[in-house]
Amino acid sequence: MKFPFPRWNQVTPVKVYQTELSEDGEPVEEIIFDGLCCYDEKSRQVLNAERRLVQLSGLIIIEGDINPSKKIEGYVLIGTDQKNIYQTKRPRNPDGSVFSTELELS
Repeated sequence: MKFPFPRWNQVTPVKVYQTELSEDGEPVEEIIFDGLCCYDEKSRQVLNAERRLVQLSGLIIIEGDINPSKKIEGYVLIGTDQKNIYQTKRPRNPDGSVFSTELELS
């Protein structure tokens, strides 16, 4: 069983870039998503693993799994604003499939 995704709420165009290091140690950027998303600009503060306060600047929710079985690290372009990806979540449907990809931005 899959839950219906609220496609009517996807109104913000976004580009998600995966950043990895090459064999030479240089960053390599690859676009992994270009489309519409649900964007919440609500900022909040969280504690990281070192117990330091981190200011988050928003949340992006994209339907499905945009990078299956891989860790998502990099940045997001929302219009002309570039924001770093702080954390990724992948909530699941009751049947085990990925419902959405949630990117917390810093």
